[in-house]
Parts: sequence; C-alpha cells; structure tokens
Amino acid sequence: MSVIYNRVALIGLGLIASSMFWAIKRAGLAGEVTGYARSEATRDTARRIGLCDRVCDTAAEAVEGADLVVMCVPVGAMGQVAAEIAPFLAAGATVSDVGSVKAAVIQAVGPHLPDHVHFIPAHPLAGTEHSGPESGFATLFDNRWCLLVPVDGTDAAALDRLARFWRGMGANVDKMEADHHDLVLAVTSHAPHLIAYTMVGVADDLRRVTDSEVIKYSAAGFRDFTRIAASDPTMWRDVFLTNKDATLEILGRFTEELFALQRAIRTGDGDHLHAYFTRTRAIRRGIIEAGQDTDAPDFGRAKVGR
Repeated sequence: MSVIYNRVALIGLGLIASSMFWAIKRAGLAGEVTGYARSEATRDTARRIGLCDRVCDTAAEAVEGADLVVMCVPVGAMGQVAAEIAPFLAAGATVSDVGSVKAAVIQAVGPHLPDHVHFIPAHPLAGTEHSGPESGFATLFDNRWCLLVPVDGTDAAALDRLARFWRGMGANVDKMEADHHDLVLAVTSHAPHLIAYTMVGVADDLRRVTDSEVIKYSAAGFRDFTRIAASDPTMWRDVFLTNKDATLEILGRFTEELFALQRAIRTGDGDHLHAYFTRTRAIRRGIIEAGQDTDAPDFGRAKVGR
C-alpha cells in the first residue's frame, strides 16, 4: 500500500486506536501517526511500547497539521473532544470516529466542527473484551467490516479516501445511514452485550449456586457470556445511554421471544422449541459462511493441558 494520509491523529489510545496504529504501520498508510490520551499514565504506556510515532500531551498538539483525525474515545465523550480540537483542525482535514453509536455522535460532534473540515463518522465492527493501549494488534480489522456513515453533503473524494484507508488496514467497507446503523448494531451487538451482562449478574445473585461452582463449571455457555461481559464498562454505559431507542426496541422484541419460549417449555411444546433452535442454528451457519467466525470446535479455543 502507499501513503493515504500524511499525518493521522488518534485521540484516545485504547484497543481500537492501538490496533489502528499497528495496522497503519503494517501497510504504510500514513507518513506519521500522532496520539493523545487524557490520562498521563496511558500516554506514558504508549511511549513505552512505541505506540504512535509521537505521543502528545494535548489534543491540540496531536491534531495540528493532521489530514485525518480519528476520535477513539467513548461515545459519551465525543462532543467534548470535538469542541476541544475544533480550533486546531487543519483546513481540508477529515474528522472521523470509531464509536458503535452513530446518530448520537453526529448530533454531539457535528455542531462543534468548522466548515473547512470533512466529518465522516465510522464504526469498525471489531474488538475484544480487552481494553487499553497494550491490547491492540495489527490484524484486529482483517476481514471485519467498517461501516462509514456519511452525513449530508459529505465530500465524495474524502469519503473514498477514508474507505481506502480502512481497506488498507484489512477491513471490508460499507456505507450505512445513521439511524439504520444504530438499529442494526442494537441487534448484533448492543442487546447481546446487555443480555450477557444480565446473565452474569443473575449468576452472581443466585446464592444457591456458589461462586466456586460458577467459576469451576463455566465450561458451558456461561463462560462465553462472561467473555462478553468483561468488556469496557465506560464504553458500554455510553452505548446504552446514547442508543436508547433502538436498544429498547430490540429488548422489547427479545422479551416477547423469551415469553414465547417460556410458554413452550411450560406446556411441553417440543415442536416449537425444535423449530426455533433449528432457525437459530441456521443463522450461526450463515455467520461462519460469511467468514465472520470460525467453525472450529469450542470456538477454536486452545486446549488447556490437564
């Protein structure tokens, strides 16, 4: 790949930003990558591990002269960050983000940005349950999707440039309208996370099941709930507060389905249960066929020696 942006500024240095840096370096997509994190400890860690070509002590310094600025902070902080960096953005720069909610981010960020920049929200559908600058790796976005959510009047050349940048980091790229994005993610990510948090919370509340039993016997489905529920609490708090309507709509549908399954179990309706599980199994096969997960036994986990 060739250089797409001369200088990329990453504001926030967690899992996504650190993975972006290593992916940028792998493909040679930028002449320089600057970085900034609010926490001095995070900046020190970034410098120690060589994350970013230059770690700055202010967001203003990080964005100065950058032709791409990516806000990699929780969605609840996006508006504040946009206001902070707005006076220092270079003319013609593209400002983007990686938040998993889009309508609220557009509403929070857009009013702060000057007319001489291009605002193109984005969302890479990739991540792990780990967070922080040391959690990133260059292959995180490989064969994952990055959704670009152009606002009204988006410059076509700037949009194409950002799409090429994400493809250079290994991602597949698609475009989507903000409200539809938030509904899709409520189905595929936000509601499943809330359900996982709830299941783990329920286990914690069931005093008839001891803590040692939960930990000891969690080789079943509960273990996979705990992986999801280990995700960054600040990020997910902000997701649910900013994607409230879509998440509540999907949770309403989930509650209806759950009541139907409760009824089938109570009345012994095996045909309903079998048909339902057959349909959901087919969805799992579709995810594997799309290359978005592995069909290796036990999710491809390495076996632990006895």
